[in-house]
Amino acid sequence: MSKGVHSLWMAQDGVDKIEAPHIEYDLLAPTLIVVGAAVLGVAVEAFVPRRHRYVVQVGLAVLAMAAAFGAVVTLAATGHGTDEAQTAAMGALAVDGPALFLQGTILLVGVLGVFTFAERRLDPAAHGNRVDSFAAEAAAVPGGEAEQSAVKAGFTTTEVFPLLLFATGGMLIFPAANDLLTLFIALEVLSLPLYLLCAVARRKRLMSQEAAVKYFLLGAFSSAFLLFGIALLYGYAGSVKYAVIADVVAGNPQNMTPALADTMGNDALLLIGGAMLLLGMFFKVGAVPFHMWTPDVYQGAPTPVTGFMAAATKVAAFGALLRLLYVVLPGMKWDWRPVMWGIAIVTMVVGAILAITQTDVKRLLAYSSIAHAGFILAGVTAANEEGISSVLFYLAAYGFVTVGAFAVVTLVRDAGGEATHLSKWAGLGRRSPLVAAVFAVFLLAFAGIPLTSGFAGKFAVFKAAAEGGATPLVVVGVIASAIAAFFYVRVIVLMFFSEPRPEGPAVTVPSAFTVSAIAVGVAATLVLGVAPQYFLELAGDAGVFVR
Repeated sequence: MSKGVHSLWMAQDGVDKIEAPHIEYDLLAPTLIVVGAAVLGVAVEAFVPRRHRYVVQVGLAVLAMAAAFGAVVTLAATGHGTDEAQTAAMGALAVDGPALFLQGTILLVGVLGVFTFAERRLDPAAHGNRVDSFAAEAAAVPGGEAEQSAVKAGFTTTEVFPLLLFATGGMLIFPAANDLLTLFIALEVLSLPLYLLCAVARRKRLMSQEAAVKYFLLGAFSSAFLLFGIALLYGYAGSVKYAVIADVVAGNPQNMTPALADTMGNDALLLIGGAMLLLGMFFKVGAVPFHMWTPDVYQGAPTPVTGFMAAATKVAAFGALLRLLYVVLPGMKWDWRPVMWGIAIVTMVVGAILAITQTDVKRLLAYSSIAHAGFILAGVTAANEEGISSVLFYLAAYGFVTVGAFAVVTLVRDAGGEATHLSKWAGLGRRSPLVAAVFAVFLLAFAGIPLTSGFAGKFAVFKAAAEGGATPLVVVGVIASAIAAFFYVRVIVLMFFSEPRPEGPAVTVPSAFTVSAIAVGVAATLVLGVAPQYFLELAGDAGVFVR
């Protein structure tokens, strides 16, 4: 435990007094930087003139993400990810290898998310790719015709940047939470901004708002299960702290609370509470049968929001799931492993098979993400240190590929906005060979083709699962990967070996922001695939949880 953890209550002269909590601000620096920038972004929306908000918000978001990533690297370099791992904020947060690795991944993905948001294409309307003229016109009298045109074009939705920062702040806390109440608060902090971001599209407003409502209702439903599970586990262990619950599960009597003696040690509370807790987590990772929201939300939300949500949320959610299983419930391994086996198998198979039937690029990528959730769960079920490190590596690889793929989707447009129907992508390789080639690289990585990060990630999780005794699960995973490769290759064939339609979409010239996001995605995909050893070792060194 952290050296700053002290008893809140102390007796002095027969009177109970509250001792001020000790907060290690240096250990919490990454989260504090991002949340502070989000609050500052809200002030920018209130006080900065409209024509200046875009530049200020983009600069603030990128600076905050970069500074927070620097803080994560500093903590890791000073040993907090390995030998000096500890807890902070009265034991509420863990500062260890998995937390720092996942926080670094989330921040890097967040920077790419800011780049795709900065393209100002949250509105799917086809108003062109550059907005210099709108920026110049917006410098006119506030409320004038130029500013109204800019608003109609969807180029002034600068409120998305504080929302993205708030969501990122919640994601940083989620995998580092070391007690159940912090876990729930982090879940709500990351979820509520995403509900709003899903609804910001102006042209396809009904579809966007429908996606947001579905996401909100199902998210609230899953949060209720999670909260009920927390209550039951508190009744079982008499505490919400991960270490105390783990000790009670292991049968250590020193942690028993007399006030809850009648309920503590009740296996029914443990089993039901643990099941409800995992149900809420399965919703966030998009595992079957809790995946119902994924296709509609991915399709209806603005594509930059979809890319950020698909990558960063999965990283944070799997990090939190790993900590729950490996820190809180390791004593129940023989209870939860069969359940995880079943969930992983169904998720891989359902995601791969249903993706074949899709005719929309974003829905195809949605079912692809479901299948990938199953592949990652295969590593989670390994129940060993190799399983932790393989999942960490897979999440990092998947995050960069996902953001890059959705960034490419924003470039293919027709008169109605983004052209996401697969039939419109026919012959794209002839219209724009470079864009089609880049998208093909991402699809091959999703399929797990050698020399891509997808292959290295799948090999790592399958190897860990096999060493953990889950060989049948690996066999199913390989079969599901082969099925998934079919629909990825189908899109590649459609782009390069089909005749382009005369009325087909055009590829808009991207700004420097989108080019940067795609370039980083391609570079990470190839580097993690061609030379993954250093990053696998980095994930291995970070794969030890602190209690």
